Amino acid sequence: MPPVKPMLAKPVPEIPAGQSYEPKWDGFRSIIFRDGDEVEIGSRNERPMTRYFPEVVEAVKANLPQRCVIDGEIILASTQTQGLDFEALQQRIHPADSRVRLLAEQTPASFVAFDLLALDDTNFCGEPFAQRRAALEKALEPAKAPVHLTPTTRDLDTAHEWFKVFEGAGLDGLIAKPLDGNYQPDKRVMYKIKHERTADCVVAGYRTHKTDDHAIGSLLLGLYNDEGTLVSVGVVGAFPMARRRELYEELQPLVTDFSDHPWDWAKQEQGFRTPRKSETSRWNAGKDLSFTPLRPERVVEVRYDYMEGVRFRHTTQFVRWRPDRDPRSCTFEQLEVPVRFDLADVLGS
Repeated sequence: MPPVKPMLAKPVPEIPAGQSYEPKWDGFRSIIFRDGDEVEIGSRNERPMTRYFPEVVEAVKANLPQRCVIDGEIILASTQTQGLDFEALQQRIHPADSRVRLLAEQTPASFVAFDLLALDDTNFCGEPFAQRRAALEKALEPAKAPVHLTPTTRDLDTAHEWFKVFEGAGLDGLIAKPLDGNYQPDKRVMYKIKHERTADCVVAGYRTHKTDDHAIGSLLLGLYNDEGTLVSVGVVGAFPMARRRELYEELQPLVTDFSDHPWDWAKQEQGFRTPRKSETSRWNAGKDLSFTPLRPERVVEVRYDYMEGVRFRHTTQFVRWRPDRDPRSCTFEQLEVPVRFDLADVLGS
């Protein structure tokens, strides 16, 4: 019975040998509970998501066994590219029912299944993954899109190839699962392998820490595009508290106002994506996301996994300051661009 916390993965730098390998999907982790016409979609944080994906509920009724609990990912295919579109998926979480119904038609989501927790009267959580996978394959044998079974392989060479090419379809790396491991909710007993790269970025602003107005919460990063516009690409924010306070003092000489800043209000009118466009969070209306502008003179090297559009998909990690770099040399050209790969080919692997 819901809620159930999903089993988690711990990061490792290399693909471990002797595992079952599958793509790491970039969507909403979801455990789906079905009992006849009753369907519940639970999130990673045990929050119900059923109301946001009516088309997935209907797909579950049409394709999943009558009584089952299945772990997987809700994903959304891009209408512009061959890959995933996480930003469009985020838009699906909307408070208005009329908007939810409209988006379900305009940007329908899919469900990718990758583990079986229960089927009919059988609890599979205590069974090894190899047995759970075999039972899942049999249970979903008649299933059709938009319900999919994630591809898996036990061949390490194939896993390395997937890690390289599937990124071009917007996937997030690989998951490795021990074949003899049972299902352990909220335990990091799987492994995740993600891409890791670095980029030199311009520091163009900061937000203060939620507990201290004289400590840095996050630094706002920018890269110059071909037109010479400084584009907001993400943040870096994992610093010890003592270092946060030191950074605050170090950056005060660079504090400026928006009149001469590349992310001033005029840029918003021109359509460029800037932090000022989202000064309050769409997830928490009371959360202040305003920032203090800095003269774009300092360069920082950060570690990131991959890009989504013009932004880093996840929060970056600090590597080092780059006083030797000219801020104007920090462009998108330095970023490694994965080769395009069709999402349909991933699902058909």
